[in-house]
Amino acid sequence: MNKPWQIPTHRWTGARKRLWESRAVWLTAPIVAGLVLSLRSLGWLQPYSWMALDQFFRSRPAETPDSRIVIVEIAETDLRQLKRWPIDDGTLATALQKIRQKNPTVIGLDLHRDFPIEPGHQSLVEVFKTTSNLIGIEKRGGREDIPVASPPALKALGQVACNDVVMDQDGKIRRGLLYWTSPDGKDCQECLGMRLALDYLATQQVFPEAEAGTGYLKLGKTIFRPFKENDGGYAQADAGGYQTILNFRGASRTFHRISVMDILQDRVPAEMMRDRIVLIGPTAYSIKDLFHTPYSGNSLTTPETMPGVEIQANIASQVISSALENRSGIQVWTVSAEWAWVLLWAFIGAALGWVPRSLRWAIASMMATLGSLVLICYVAFLAGWWIPLIPPALAMMSSAGILTTYIAYLERTERRTIMNIFGRHVTPEIAEAIWRDRNQILRQGRLMGRRMTATVLFTDLKDFSSVSERIPPEHLMSWLNEYMEAMTQVVLEHGGIVDKFIGDSIMAVFGVPIPRTTSAAIAQDAHQAISCAIRMASVLEALNARWDSQSRPTTSMRVGIATGPVVTGSLGGQQRIDYTTIGDCVNVASRLEGYDKTLSPGLCRILISETTYEFVQDQFPIQFIATVQLKGRSQITKIYQILLESSQNTL
Repeated sequence: MNKPWQIPTHRWTGARKRLWESRAVWLTAPIVAGLVLSLRSLGWLQPYSWMALDQFFRSRPAETPDSRIVIVEIAETDLRQLKRWPIDDGTLATALQKIRQKNPTVIGLDLHRDFPIEPGHQSLVEVFKTTSNLIGIEKRGGREDIPVASPPALKALGQVACNDVVMDQDGKIRRGLLYWTSPDGKDCQECLGMRLALDYLATQQVFPEAEAGTGYLKLGKTIFRPFKENDGGYAQADAGGYQTILNFRGASRTFHRISVMDILQDRVPAEMMRDRIVLIGPTAYSIKDLFHTPYSGNSLTTPETMPGVEIQANIASQVISSALENRSGIQVWTVSAEWAWVLLWAFIGAALGWVPRSLRWAIASMMATLGSLVLICYVAFLAGWWIPLIPPALAMMSSAGILTTYIAYLERTERRTIMNIFGRHVTPEIAEAIWRDRNQILRQGRLMGRRMTATVLFTDLKDFSSVSERIPPEHLMSWLNEYMEAMTQVVLEHGGIVDKFIGDSIMAVFGVPIPRTTSAAIAQDAHQAISCAIRMASVLEALNARWDSQSRPTTSMRVGIATGPVVTGSLGGQQRIDYTTIGDCVNVASRLEGYDKTLSPGLCRILISETTYEFVQDQFPIQFIATVQLKGRSQITKIYQILLESSQNTL
């Protein structure tokens, strides 16, 4: 007996059994998760992760433009009026002077000026020397890039930043470079967007500092964690310098633009630039300073591009808004958190696949679960988190697909086992009922023994031995098969199963293999068994008429029926297995069929047990025969006979 604090033994056994049966889930999920993470580490899932991120960018609501930044663009319309590119130094100097007069906080010149472009070079040098808040650019490049020098005058004043960008393998820009560093780490320089942001923040009394313990850049309310090679959906990416994943304000033209010709022709009021960051750069398509971003769609043939000057504006805006307003950048999980996330969804998929269901329901549930994953990742993205979507989606779908296939295989195997056992014994309706309850009755490829109450029917042909002596064996077999086929059909029509054929005898059972749990159901089985025997008599009469016309032997039959406890299950080995019924009730039915073969000769004699009689006594004409001790039994048995002709008249 279990103590109060102990789990009952039967419950513990059931729990262990369920755990063992679900081992496919516990094996499949970790294996699938491991394979998916391996694909992710090799970079095979990287393009799809980028596509998902791009779609999130394009789908999220538009943000409010950053009014602190203004772009002075050199567009196609400006080039048509200026009639040259690059614009000459004199024109650029004039534009810079007019912008300086409007008192911007800092000016970013996103134009290369490493050599003079006359006329007006000296005027431009003077503007460079006298404009303390002007930042020029140079291109530092990498191992394969060609550097572009900065304007010497600005270089001497330390008013230079690099305008290098980080491009992914698919040609899109998703990362921003805050600091460029040389491969040996000895040389470091701010990038243009970062330098403009730092100069603007200095006017707000916000200065860069290093976070204690990590050394990460801290500005105001935000710590800028540097991009690592496997962050987000990346795999073995170039993490050189100090990078961050760009949180774009929006697609191209998100920032307010002013034409350079409007500046030159004094059509811009001073308040549009006062205390702002002003970025000057080309936006004309013909200049080709254009880049693909997440807003370009999933094909680089789409027209949506963003000029380089706007890329720098996005970097500056992200740094400033993060430092002053704690606007979230794009954050990512640690490697261990990502592994746990993928494993979780692998288990979810395996659990979905393990639940038996129709194919339509399986597909619908997987699609609903996938939709939930997408929604979770999208909501997280709106909150500033890029959490993995493609690896967990692949893990979930793969686990679900594998387990669904495995379950389908098991079901086919079980159905084949069920049909091998029952297919020739029962009607399709009963076979389907057995299939629905297979988990209750099928264990280890066979039906385990079960105790239940059933009605057993035995039939035997009268004087079969003499018939077999009068006709050739091949004719005898044909004659007997014709009889067996007809009687089997009668059994199936009345909801019974044919347990076995024993020579010229038939054993049929009513009320198996699905247990009857009420007296009414047991009584119905007894009624069906007697109705079956009466119908057998009618069918035999028709057979005799046909055989007589063909000069073939005619015959009569005896039937014994008993109701009571039986044990049902599968008997046999791996090579042959049969479903059968055993028990005292079977013996009683067999003895009733063979009882006093001289009693009531005729076409069909039907004897029933006392238990059967109690269930059907008001439904058929019945007479008491005797109280006897049947062979092989110690108990006394009351025998009743169904009055065949009267019964046929009442049916």
